[in-house]
Amino acid sequence: MRALRRLVMLEPEEGPLLGWATAYFFLLLLSFYLLRPLREAMGIARGADKLPWLMTGTMLAMLLSNPIYAALVSRWPRRTFLPATCRFFALNMLLLALLFKVLPGHGGTTLGYVFYIWVSVFNLFVVAGFWGLMADVFAEGQGRRLFGFISVGGTLGAMAGAALTDALSRRVPPAVFFLVAAVALEGATRCMLALLAKGALDRPGSREPGPKPLEGLRLIWKSSYLQNLVAYMLLFTITSTLLYLKQGEIVAKSFATQAARTSAFARIDIWTNALTLTTQLFLTSRVVTRFGVAPVLVMLPLLTLLGFGALWIWPLFGTLAAVMVLRRGLHYALDRPARELLYIPLGPEEKYKSKAFIDTFIFRAGDVMGVWLPTLLASVAVALAPIALALSGTWIGCSLWLGRLRSRMGACDGTSAS
Repeated sequence: MRALRRLVMLEPEEGPLLGWATAYFFLLLLSFYLLRPLREAMGIARGADKLPWLMTGTMLAMLLSNPIYAALVSRWPRRTFLPATCRFFALNMLLLALLFKVLPGHGGTTLGYVFYIWVSVFNLFVVAGFWGLMADVFAEGQGRRLFGFISVGGTLGAMAGAALTDALSRRVPPAVFFLVAAVALEGATRCMLALLAKGALDRPGSREPGPKPLEGLRLIWKSSYLQNLVAYMLLFTITSTLLYLKQGEIVAKSFATQAARTSAFARIDIWTNALTLTTQLFLTSRVVTRFGVAPVLVMLPLLTLLGFGALWIWPLFGTLAAVMVLRRGLHYALDRPARELLYIPLGPEEKYKSKAFIDTFIFRAGDVMGVWLPTLLASVAVALAPIALALSGTWIGCSLWLGRLRSRMGACDGTSAS
């Protein structure tokens, strides 16, 4: 415990909250990463050219599910709707396990596509709920010190889930993964309930979301701060998707066989996880505490701008690996914790309604824009590289403005986000 206190600058009374929050995130991402490889395989069952349509379908699913989620947030207290959300998805997993078991051909491609969209919705909603709760549980000073270590739990859960799926994929049918994922998700729910039992929502000023389901959208319409968060998320996901497509193109040209390509993707994942874990353990809390949120927000778009420029000049696997590892590691270790800190001064409507809309629908809308953008530009004979650089430059500007707005909020004691 003494080493942990030195590592994350832990205060004595914070230990139980940090432990339950870290275990919660570990089991949450363990559950998702048990299913993610199945999703990827089922998404390309009829060819990778179907992915834009699957991403579009996922965005539409987000659009339909957001009002339902907002209605539950408006009707039930946080102690009810947060565990209810996890248990709803756990029941979905049991139903999917049954369908994959009893339907002819394990449900075929149709069930695979339904699952692809479902697992994307599941991931975004449960993770949005997790970080919304973290923004309620911890004050800003605590978040700067502790969010990095909490993210370590998620990184370890992701690594454990992927490793378990890799080890068992040739030995057990797909239905088994749903059962194990449901157990892990129930474990995450138990950790959440233990966190709540420790008085996690009893901080002064903590209150329940109001009764209006559409209040989150109204607040986005009125608040320049939330609008900049929307822009930040869009630019992050559009550039991420463009890099994802560039990754596939370079790996396909660099390696002739499926086995060699799989190995290349695996090496990128290994290096990314190593960088992420090291940074989360030893640097995140210190960097965010030392420099503050605003400078950290600029790091990822600046790296993305440099990465697109490097790939434009040297479109080689070595360049790609360096860009992807640095960008993904920086995102998980610094950008994501810093972005979640932006919600701490806001009210419950923004944390559970506006945030859910931004983290789910806006996130997937950026995916859809990114995946269709190359096709659109090709149809009008416009090169993609300058557009990618322009988007990255715009993202830098958005980050600087968002940091300025956040500083103004701090000067006003966090009483306004407009």
